[in-house]
Amino acid sequence: MTGKTVLTVILNYRTPELTLEALAGAVREMDGISGGIVVVDNASGDASCDILAAAIEQNGWGAGGRVRLVRSAINGGFGAGNNLGIRAGLPDGTAPDFCYLLNSDAVPQPGAIRRLLDFMAARPDAGIAGSAIRGMDGAPHQTAFRFPTIAGEFEGAARTGIVTRALRDAVIPLPLPDTNCAVDWVAGASVMLRQRMLDEIGLFDETFFLYYEETDLCRRAARAGWRTWYVTDSVVLHVGSASTGMKRWARTPRYWFDSRLHYFTSNHGRLYALGATLARAGGAVVWRIRVALTAKPLRDPPHFLRDLITHLARNIARPRPRRAADPLPTPVMEDSR
Repeated sequence: MTGKTVLTVILNYRTPELTLEALAGAVREMDGISGGIVVVDNASGDASCDILAAAIEQNGWGAGGRVRLVRSAINGGFGAGNNLGIRAGLPDGTAPDFCYLLNSDAVPQPGAIRRLLDFMAARPDAGIAGSAIRGMDGAPHQTAFRFPTIAGEFEGAARTGIVTRALRDAVIPLPLPDTNCAVDWVAGASVMLRQRMLDEIGLFDETFFLYYEETDLCRRAARAGWRTWYVTDSVVLHVGSASTGMKRWARTPRYWFDSRLHYFTSNHGRLYALGATLARAGGAVVWRIRVALTAKPLRDPPHFLRDLITHLARNIARPRPRRAADPLPTPVMEDSR
């Protein structure tokens, strides 16, 4: 194994069986690539660690430290868990050239990791590269986006053709590219990060528990002159929302509102965050009028609009938290040899 080194990080939270499928795919796709794989258990509090450790040992994946299991003492969220894996470094303790993050409910297809690596190695200005994500049925998932704006928040909530046409340059989801192209941000299900970029801009902001953390990282990268790319020939199959339960939400959790507000205030300021939330609320009113006139399904979690406004009123005047950058407790490494 020669060339650039890659550290693959897979974050598990109560999905050990899915994580093992992701891990098996990563082991296969890392063949011939220098580096290692770190599986982080994000304080699952179930049998995850035992199941993962046993599988790593039984399959011989831990030989030479190639695959390691890290137990997090706390569940700090998506960014904090991945940060813990990144800080663990390569088996010899050194930092890699690239960090590849793979969701526990995602399986890289043949060549997926190699194609991201080759793409990044050929483009020194590329700080972040994301794969083309498909469902387990092969259907494409929306994973390439514009940065959120006030206009984009209104359009996304209104969900009405005349509004979308008027604000077409602000629509946050981008038409899925059919060739490699630079985008504002990509979803974090399968994404490669240049270590030199992380050394410059920092890791994930751990103030985010879940959602908006990859948007924020791509925004900080862009401000530092790094580009984010969508790489079409790196394909990963993705279940989606396996750990978060988003598809089963009876009500939008507070951490989603917290993450959204933190993204806007930390990147644009409190006044902009106020405008973005009022725009989203205004768009939601437009959509509700349309629903009432056409009998379309609402498609929002119960009480979403009320929860959005209530969260804004209670939190917009609070002191803005500093970006969380303090390291988590020292990783606890499992000896899987």
